[in-house]
Amino acid sequence: MSTLHKQMRQELESKELFDLARSHAFEYMDGVEGMDVFPSEDNLEKLVNFDEPLQEESIPANQVIDQLHFYGSPNTVAHTAGRYFGFVLGGAVPVSLGVKWLSDVWDQCGGLYLTSPINAKIEAVCEHWLKDIFDFPKETVAGFVSGTSMANLSALAAARYQLLKKLGWDINENGLNGAPKLRIIAHEQIHASVKKTLSMLGFGKNSIEWVPSDNQGRLVLEKLPALDNHCLVLLQAGNANTGSFDNFDAICDLANQAGSWVHIDGAFGLWAVASKELSYLTKGIEKASSWAVDGHKTLNTPYDSGIVMCRYPEALACALQATGEYIIYSENRDPLLYTPELSKRSRAIELWATMKYLGKRGINEMVTTFYQRAKQLEKGLREAGFHIMNEVVFNQVLVAGNNDNETKGVIEYIQESGECWLGGSTWQGKTVIRVSICSWMTTKQDIDRTIRVFKKSKAKMQS
Repeated sequence: MSTLHKQMRQELESKELFDLARSHAFEYMDGVEGMDVFPSEDNLEKLVNFDEPLQEESIPANQVIDQLHFYGSPNTVAHTAGRYFGFVLGGAVPVSLGVKWLSDVWDQCGGLYLTSPINAKIEAVCEHWLKDIFDFPKETVAGFVSGTSMANLSALAAARYQLLKKLGWDINENGLNGAPKLRIIAHEQIHASVKKTLSMLGFGKNSIEWVPSDNQGRLVLEKLPALDNHCLVLLQAGNANTGSFDNFDAICDLANQAGSWVHIDGAFGLWAVASKELSYLTKGIEKASSWAVDGHKTLNTPYDSGIVMCRYPEALACALQATGEYIIYSENRDPLLYTPELSKRSRAIELWATMKYLGKRGINEMVTTFYQRAKQLEKGLREAGFHIMNEVVFNQVLVAGNNDNETKGVIEYIQESGECWLGGSTWQGKTVIRVSICSWMTTKQDIDRTIRVFKKSKAKMQS
């Protein structure tokens, strides 16, 4: 037995390094609300401590963990606190963090039932619960992937397979060369990740039939072209800027009559269905062919937790198929059938824990609270003289000053303050401030504090 092997066995047995990691993690949890939301310049300078050559010999484990904590923890972005409003990242429900710690120790490969029976079972349960929450057709299957980008890729691959199969073309056998031309129908406000996905699947931007969007980023129904069985229609639940929702009910009816495939990118917005107050926004989503949604955004699971759902199991499995003499399928659910990955983290475990802990009532409360905090912010900023550029229907608030220079100055002031963090965007040709409220930790007091920072920034811009 080598010296290194003995050392690692001793570390497993003593548990000292795990106690140290736990102590540092608890220190971080206790202090995260008091941190600058984005690291200060002083802390960022400490990152130089990682610029070092890899040493020849092994070093004590406690030194590795200490270095990461002392120089890494201060340089994290405080997503798990209540005043990060930049990208739609969510927080982390405590039980999901605890379960992640446990399942990380399990270190399960989630591709097959034979590599992790517990993961296969948990995925089957989550699939059932998700179909119940979203009211999707009973034949719908779910794949658990890293995020909505990968969920979109999986769903659109299934769409490509199914549409071509119905046109008499087997893409798995024949490839794309010579395949019937598919029509991609999308409006101007589809998310950048969907455009990226289309490119990865062989559909360039010039192959898209663009449909105009209205002033909230919703597809203009009256401008939708005539659909047929060559069409892949891309819709959106939760515009990245405005939070708006397409007219799923009417568009899906037209698409289904024509034999088109409808995919809904619902990274954060699809969860509105679970809110009694907001479910009207998602009317008709069950009529689509596939959906993409995140757990780590609105539901506040840890990263990474994306979900692809498809009402055509065979299409998803055939599009993402894996073959190999060594792959042993079982009579139970084999997760790799519904994702591009074979070696994959058993990420559905945290999703299961979050849904199990919250229940339907808790999910309703959390989703609805994001909307309530967004409306609180909207009201406070209007009263402070800011312009609200969108209809606040969910968790997104678009804010502007009196001109682009003032808006940019407000962004810079707030980002440098450390009080909260939010990002800039453009909307209808204007510079705007994009505020995304998506953490369970965000309180009324956090919003009041944020409004005060906005007021200070405005005063500074006008002085």
